[in-house]
Amino acid sequence: MTSLPGRGVSPSSSDPLCEGNAAPSSSSSSGQDLKQLKNSILSCVFSSPFSISEAHQDSSANRSLKPHSGSYAWSRFLRRIACTGSMWRFLGASKALTSSDVWFLGKCYKLSSEELSNSSDCESGNATFLEDFSSRIWITYRKGFDAISDSKYTSDVNWGCMVRSSQMLVAQALIFHHLGRSWRKPSQKPYSPEYIGILHMFGDSEACAFSIHNLLQAGKSYGLAAGSWVGPYAMCRAWQTLVCTNREHHEAVDGNGNFPMALYVVSGDEDGERGGAPVVCIDVAAQLCCDFNKNQSTWSPILLLVPLVLGLDKLNPRYIPLLKETLTFPQSLGILGGKPGTSTYIAGVQDDRALYLDPHEVQLAVDIAADNLEAGTSSYHCSTVRDLALDLIDPSLAIGFYCRDKDDFDDFCSRASELVDKANGAPLFTVVQSVQPSKQMYNEESSSGDGMDSINVEGLDGSGETGEEEWQIL
Repeated sequence: MTSLPGRGVSPSSSDPLCEGNAAPSSSSSSGQDLKQLKNSILSCVFSSPFSISEAHQDSSANRSLKPHSGSYAWSRFLRRIACTGSMWRFLGASKALTSSDVWFLGKCYKLSSEELSNSSDCESGNATFLEDFSSRIWITYRKGFDAISDSKYTSDVNWGCMVRSSQMLVAQALIFHHLGRSWRKPSQKPYSPEYIGILHMFGDSEACAFSIHNLLQAGKSYGLAAGSWVGPYAMCRAWQTLVCTNREHHEAVDGNGNFPMALYVVSGDEDGERGGAPVVCIDVAAQLCCDFNKNQSTWSPILLLVPLVLGLDKLNPRYIPLLKETLTFPQSLGILGGKPGTSTYIAGVQDDRALYLDPHEVQLAVDIAADNLEAGTSSYHCSTVRDLALDLIDPSLAIGFYCRDKDDFDDFCSRASELVDKANGAPLFTVVQSVQPSKQMYNEESSSGDGMDSINVEGLDGSGETGEEEWQIL
C-alpha cells in the first residue's frame, strides 16, 4: 500500500473486522509511538515521495514558491530519502511509485526521475494526481443504518464489499455525466447541487435510490441477500434491474427518471454465465439509447458494464496487458475486482500494480439530504492509494465504461476493436454491428450476404436481452 497524505480529508478509523485489514495493535506504548512518528512524517513533513504531473499539461503552472523557513532543508532531506525507497521501508509501505506512467480512469500522469529529485516540483506534481484521486467518490462499509429489509443487518461489514465497489463505479459515472471528468472536489462550501445530489442517492436507506438496501432488493433473483457475498456478474444484473425499476417508478410519478443514461450489461455465450467473450453489439446499444429517449432516434449517454471470467483459480496472465489498456480508455470507469473474496474498486494502474479504492473501511452511516449544500462529505473521499499486483486479481471481475454521446461511443468501439487485434485470439470482449439468435447462426443458408450477423432489435426488452430462448456468439 502506498499511502499519500490527505488534502483536507481526515480518514476514518478502520474497523478490526474489515476484510484484508489487520487489527490495530495494542501491544506496547513504544509501538504506538512508532506509529505516531510514521503518521507524523507522512502528514506533516512532506507531501509526497514522488512527483506526478498530468500528461500534456504544463506542470510549471502549478509550481509553488519554495518556502524559506528553517525546516525546509530538513523536509527536502527527508523527501530525497523517501525517493530512494529507504523511508518507505521504514514506514512499512510496500513500495513507492516508480517513474513509470500512471493511468487513472483514462488519464495519464507522468513521473520522471528528474522531478523526484526536485522537492518543489514534487509537491506541485503530486497534487495533480492526488487531487484527482481524492476527488473520486469513495464508498465503504457502514454501520448504524436502518435494518435491511426483513433482516436484522444494520451494517454490511465483512460481506458488502462488492456492493460498495459497484456503488463507487456507478458514482463515478454520475460524476462524469453531471460534472465532467475534470471535476475536482472543491475545498470550500457550499457544494454544487449535482455533487450533493449524487452522494444522496448512495445513502444507506430505502429512501436513497441506489442504496445497499435497494440494490439487495433488486438483486434477489440473482442471489443477493444481506449477509452474503456476491460476485460481479450478479452485481451487474442487480444494477440493471434497479435502474429499470427506478426509471419506471419515477416516470409513473413525475414523467422523469433520475438515472440519466442508458445501461447496457454486456454478455456473451449463454448470457455470459458460462464463459465466452462478451459481445458489445452496436445495434443493441443504439436500441437501448432509443428506449431511454422514449423511442426517439437521438443517442443518449450510456453506461456499459462488462462482467468477465478470465481464468479458473487465478487470473490468466495473457489478459493482464488487456486489462491494463482498458484503464487508458477515456471512457474508463475502472474495474470491480480484487483478491478472491475481497472486492475493491480498481481505478488505476502502474507497471504491474493495480491502484484501487478500498471499501473495507468501517464508517458510521450518514444521511446527506439532497438539498444540504453545506453537508460534511469527508467520509466519501479518500487520499490513501492502495496497490495490488495485477496477477493476484480474482479472475471474476467486471469492467465499466461511460460514453457521453455517439461520438464517444464510436471512439470506445474503435479502441475496443484495436484491443481485440492485440489479444492473439483471446479478447476480453468483442465489438460487432449486430448479432443474431443461435438457431439462425448454425444455418449457413440464413447467413446475410455481407457476412454481418443481425438481430431484430425491436425484440429487446430494454436491458440488452431478447425474448429468444438462447444466444450463441461465434
